[in-house]
Amino acid sequence: MKTFYKLLLIVFIFSACKPSADKHQEKYNEQYRPQVHFSPEKMWANDPNGMVYYDGEYHLFYQHTPHAVTPDFPKMHWGHAVSTDLIHWKRLPPAIAPDKHGAIFSGSAVADVNNTSGLGTQMNPPLVAIYTYHNRQLEVTGCDTFQYQGLAYSIDKGRNWIKYEHNPVLPNPGIRDFRDPKVSWHPESEKWIMTLAVLDHINFYSSPNLIDWTLESEFGEGIGAHGGVWECPDLFPLQVEGTDEIKWVLLVSINPGGPNGGSATQYFVGEFDGHVFEPHGERTKWLDYGKDNYAGVTWSDIPDEDGRRILLGWMNNWQYANEIPTSGWRGAFTLPRTLELTEIYNDYLLVSSPVKEFEKLKSGSKKISGSTVSGMQEINMKPQFPMEINLNFNTENNTAMNFGERFGIILSNEKNESLKIGYDNLNKLFFIDRSNCGWDSPNQEFAGIHYAPYVVSSPSLDLKLIIDESSVELFAIGGLVSMTEQLFPSEKFTSISLYSEKGDVELLSGTISNLSSIW
Repeated sequence: MKTFYKLLLIVFIFSACKPSADKHQEKYNEQYRPQVHFSPEKMWANDPNGMVYYDGEYHLFYQHTPHAVTPDFPKMHWGHAVSTDLIHWKRLPPAIAPDKHGAIFSGSAVADVNNTSGLGTQMNPPLVAIYTYHNRQLEVTGCDTFQYQGLAYSIDKGRNWIKYEHNPVLPNPGIRDFRDPKVSWHPESEKWIMTLAVLDHINFYSSPNLIDWTLESEFGEGIGAHGGVWECPDLFPLQVEGTDEIKWVLLVSINPGGPNGGSATQYFVGEFDGHVFEPHGERTKWLDYGKDNYAGVTWSDIPDEDGRRILLGWMNNWQYANEIPTSGWRGAFTLPRTLELTEIYNDYLLVSSPVKEFEKLKSGSKKISGSTVSGMQEINMKPQFPMEINLNFNTENNTAMNFGERFGIILSNEKNESLKIGYDNLNKLFFIDRSNCGWDSPNQEFAGIHYAPYVVSSPSLDLKLIIDESSVELFAIGGLVSMTEQLFPSEKFTSISLYSEKGDVELLSGTISNLSSIW
């Protein structure tokens, strides 16, 4: 009997110490909880911040309200997570909290490997975060200098952050919107460059030490979209695909003023000499035409042997961000995307694609046989989310009389809710139609059909769709076109159909792949 009770005690202790698989599943399987996209465990999240690679870890900081599912701006923190592969994330406690200078708004982080700041040592250089302080007390008094730039540093791989004792490092010169510093090292001038959003333009500053900053130039007057305030800029070099040519890319988020309403990110391609940014052309270009990719910035300090420029965006739109129907948490992020630059149509365009590490989540791929699609044609397989769908259509005869005016794919459920994605050959537009997708936002800005212009001149048209529990990311024409949209059907989609309106289209090939949860 004593042996029995000892065994019973061991089993009890083991059961008490072992994490509950059921609780884990409950925590990450709520309705609409993303399974292949990062989201906060609970409460509010928006703009990605401070993204830096250091000692084998990708750091993701983000705007976070730890006590509410809506943004409490006077109490904004930096949330924190780390990953070794850009796909699986470990959530950490909030990293940087408000203090007497104000709330912690968006910014960036770098590895100060040469200890230019003097905040670490040569043997243990610091991670340095530069962010916007938002002083609510000054704002309510009507003062226009309520935003200014602060600094914090870490000497333990980003786990703990020390505020710089002489903050702010860049005081406000008397400008209402003065925020979102993106800092990077410019080797040619041997200085740090800060790209800062100021009203509806960009200011460039330089510094030898991340502490003392000098204004170099301004950019943005009379160029680009100006439908709203400029935010969350990023500046980086990219090699033009297939050449030795290097161009500089400037990302600028804007709210409102996006091509489909509300928040979006425009970009410029040009030259930067450490002082002035000179753009090529004046056409407004958009990083993503969907409603739900905003404030995207790239990781700093990715090793040269890797060489990629990797972006992450906030998967939401300020038109309805506070109201999306999730419970206990609100706000998710796009998949990390590799950005490349190509010269096409006498212009320089960004190409985006999911990072290669994403491939490890694929399992159980099934082929879709080639066929001629006319009207609605159901695919004989039940969708399981998350999933990836790849389709390749023949467009060689897209001017023929019997070629479909509008074709693509439809997901639907038993409540007749649907998501329709495809190409409008008549008007030369990619589209995502979520007008019948379940949730009806209080301000009516969610439902609708959203478009991305592109004239398909190649003999085939490829679509890659990554569909999670509450989002779809579309990559078309090898990533020249991308669209990101949230979706909130009241029940999961249960059928997939191909379709072609007012004519036929030939499906050359297709695959559907299940995706493993990152949690």
